Amino acid sequence: MALFVQKYGGTSVGSVERIQAVADKVKGFRQAGHDVVVVVSAMSGETNRLIGMAKEMQEQPSPREMDVLVSTGEQVTIALLCMALEARGVSARSFTGSQVKILTDDSHMKARIQDIEVDQMRAELDMGRVVVVAGFQG
Repeated sequence: MALFVQKYGGTSVGSVERIQAVADKVKGFRQAGHDVVVVVSAMSGETNRLIGMAKEMQEQPSPREMDVLVSTGEQVTIALLCMALEARGVSARSFTGSQVKILTDDSHMKARIQDIEVDQMRAELDMGRVVVVAGFQG
């Protein structure tokens, strides 16, 4: 058994049908006995939509608030992918970066990962779950 980390960007999770296709792929890896961590971005076009709304509110929004705003797009995708996996009989758990303790520097809108605490993800994998994590901009 191997650990696979898969990343799916905006177009590959751009619709319900595409998220379901990703769930089918992930299910195949689980059925083969592998542990799977899936990192997903927001659905295609969602980040641009959110940025557009922010610019309607304020010409130059705070980078911190922009990070908070755009992260909501990834949260939608992680939840939908987990639902699609569960509907296929695959146990899954979604996490935001802060929930699994992905630690970054404090450069908003261009943060770099400094450390990842893997204990919680490993515990979920040991219970047979697929771990679905919100991706990062940049």
